[in-house]
Amino acid sequence: MDLKTPLAGISGIGPAYISRLQILGLSNIEDLIHHYPFRYDDFSSSSSISETKVGEKITIQGEIWSIDNVYTRTRKVLTRALLNDGSGTIELIWFHQPWLTKNIKAGDKIQASGKVNRKGSKVSLVAPAWEKIDGLQVTPTNNQPIHTGRLVPIYPETYGLSSKWFRLKISKILPTTLPLVEDPLPSEIKENMLPLKEALEEIHFPQDFEKVKKAKYRLSFDELFFIQLATQKKRLDWQKKETTKGFVIDEKKVEKFIKSLPFTLTSAQNRVIQEIIQDLKKEHPMNRLVQGEVGSGKTVVAAVILYLAYLNNLQSVVMAPTEILAFQHHQTLTKLLEPLGIEVGIYTGSRKFTKDHKSEPQVIVGTHALLSDKIDLKKVGLVVVDEQQRFGVEQRGVIRTKASSPHFLTMTATPIPRTVALTLYGDLDLSVIDELPKGRKEVKTHFVPQRKRADAYQFIKGEIKKGHQIYIVTPLIEESETLQSAKAAKVEFERLKKDIFPEYKLGLLHGKLKSKEKEEVINLFKNHEIDILVSTSVVEVGVDVPNATVMVIEGGERFGLAQLHQLRGRVGRGEDQSYNFLFTGEESPQVINRLKNLERTHDGLKLAELDLQIRGSGEIFGTLQSGRWNLKIASLSDIKLLEQTRASATKILAFSPNLDKYPLLQAKLTIAEDIIFPD
Repeated sequence: MDLKTPLAGISGIGPAYISRLQILGLSNIEDLIHHYPFRYDDFSSSSSISETKVGEKITIQGEIWSIDNVYTRTRKVLTRALLNDGSGTIELIWFHQPWLTKNIKAGDKIQASGKVNRKGSKVSLVAPAWEKIDGLQVTPTNNQPIHTGRLVPIYPETYGLSSKWFRLKISKILPTTLPLVEDPLPSEIKENMLPLKEALEEIHFPQDFEKVKKAKYRLSFDELFFIQLATQKKRLDWQKKETTKGFVIDEKKVEKFIKSLPFTLTSAQNRVIQEIIQDLKKEHPMNRLVQGEVGSGKTVVAAVILYLAYLNNLQSVVMAPTEILAFQHHQTLTKLLEPLGIEVGIYTGSRKFTKDHKSEPQVIVGTHALLSDKIDLKKVGLVVVDEQQRFGVEQRGVIRTKASSPHFLTMTATPIPRTVALTLYGDLDLSVIDELPKGRKEVKTHFVPQRKRADAYQFIKGEIKKGHQIYIVTPLIEESETLQSAKAAKVEFERLKKDIFPEYKLGLLHGKLKSKEKEEVINLFKNHEIDILVSTSVVEVGVDVPNATVMVIEGGERFGLAQLHQLRGRVGRGEDQSYNFLFTGEESPQVINRLKNLERTHDGLKLAELDLQIRGSGEIFGTLQSGRWNLKIASLSDIKLLEQTRASATKILAFSPNLDKYPLLQAKLTIAEDIIFPD
């Protein structure tokens, strides 16, 4: 038996269990011992029945006096047992477990753990964990019981696989597999951490909560460290293998182009342009991420770099995740670059430049359609990817192989704390546009309680009378049976059109519309043929209408703070004061307090950090990389640990770039790279 032994080869794990284990992503012994508890029931306190207190979590040893199944009026089964320890009796109650009367008999001596309840004069333990004292199962290392009388681990479960099942299997497998576990961390970065074997033992069967804390720290460190190591090494390897001819930078032409723009660049934009230019001069391809708020001017920065590629006789590609955003970029870049003689083409699922152009454009803006075999990108020397987290790792890899060692400039408006960004995108250099254009007015944001909704609608009518336009965003396209409190775009559109704004022109936009239909609606809104655009969050990126001054967000509690901030960024793009109204169907203190963060701060990075603290990393980043960051125990909200693991990875690679001095790390990293950078 070794760590890669399939679970199907383990005694007592039959085909039915295997299919259930696969649901949890568990296929071999190593997977099983790394299936960590997510919490612990503290049943370490033993007590006599006479000394029990209501609400206490306790463990009691005694003799079963009686046990029976009782059927309720609704034909549900309750199993009731009476336990006596010499000081008194207590009732044990289980739900829907009639087979217990076959496993527990009157006269059996058992140990039971649970929370003490009282109903009338009766004291009970409801759904207690239990073990027979005769033949009590204990952990091999510290002789403690497995299911009771200790910190009892509770695991992620699925139908037919309970925490009790996991405890039993892991307790039997750990003693034989732990000797096979090799600790890959070098001593110079381990410091005072638990050895890996001890951490695995303590995470499953801890002696106390202090040991749980130390075990979690060690195992979390390992997870984040290997992500950091994989991404940093990937960048080093890529820089060594990939070579290209550095750009010749004509400073005078660049300066002339920047001065010709109808606005002055911010100091942050100028700084980022210089950082990119330094990359372009080198003889290995650039791989840089530019992060900036909605409206911070990332597209203009990209335009300057596209111009540099043109001056170096190279073709460029701009990739966007949606047609809406691709059309927006095409329009903006055409205005900026065509006066310089640069042709800008469009290539999406519904529009192809080949139909409209006799020659191939120097700049091609497109969507996933650019990955098609129908388009040749061999002449491409620069690839710009916008909202890069919406593309999978594989998709970015495809376009890199279609072109020959291109420079890569990726951009995102999603506010991600710097340390987290360096973890998610450690294979990229990072630039931040942390300044908005001068004169941009702050969007006034207000949480609107239900009682003031009518007042908000009156305010909106006043804005429309001034000649302005409105966004109303809902979390769903159609009504949901499971999310009955959530507003749906189609239903809300009809309600608003009929009952609230019958005198105004309303439009409807959502992801299920065909590309041509979306474009028609957006153009109508841009041309002010629509006063109010009712939409899903599809407007989060790519819709730029300076005349829109109010953003209403229905079901604000269903969006993350960072996403709310991005939606808010759709207004405030013109000279007039703009407003953001947050509506919610759930007015709990927690929801109201979270939404009021939007009133208090307009800093996207601060809001992203708050989101991490409030909602955790799973919801924030769980869908960004299509499972790329499958963290079992670590959290991207642990900024301190992220910094420590990044520093440790940098230290190791500085000493041994190929990791040849660390064979255990090298072997472990091969597995990590397959997960983080799939082919």
